[in-house]
Amino acid sequence: MSGPAGGVVALAGNPREGSRTLSVAVEAAETLGRRLGHDRPAEAVDLSALGPQLLSAVPSAGVEVALDLVRGAGVLVVASPTYKGTYTGLLKAFLDRLPPAALAGTVALPLLVMGDARHALAVEVHLRPLLVELGATVPTPGLAVLEADLPRLGEVLGAWHDRIVPQVAATLGQGVTA
Repeated sequence: MSGPAGGVVALAGNPREGSRTLSVAVEAAETLGRRLGHDRPAEAVDLSALGPQLLSAVPSAGVEVALDLVRGAGVLVVASPTYKGTYTGLLKAFLDRLPPAALAGTVALPLLVMGDARHALAVEVHLRPLLVELGATVPTPGLAVLEADLPRLGEVLGAWHDRIVPQVAATLGQGVTA
């Protein structure tokens, strides 16, 4: 099976290069792709390298490539650290460059990395509506990953994948690989 059309893409909205958010997003996307039977690795868009270019009036090649990759995703894992109770401005600035309905036909999975469980609802209250506004289908609850749980990330993501893979596969109209 070749997996979802368009591939699996991890979008990380952390302004810090080499962030834990990027690591979580990539691991979540890679594992999801394997569980869906995708035969190629997930691709990653790390916004930390694009930050200065996002607010420029002149479009940069790097931002355009990243936007094309996100628009072409079959499944998009959108991850951000929690800043001030929501996702980062960097992620918002990037997603604001997408036209209306740019994510139509894309299955999007929101994910926030946070220091305190009090912010757990932010993934549903703030990030999910943004993705839906862009036309994405968000068939499952988002994932709130506590920084304290990062040492056992495989276990956290495994439980999440067990819950969401059947829903994502059904949305994509395909079966599930073990």
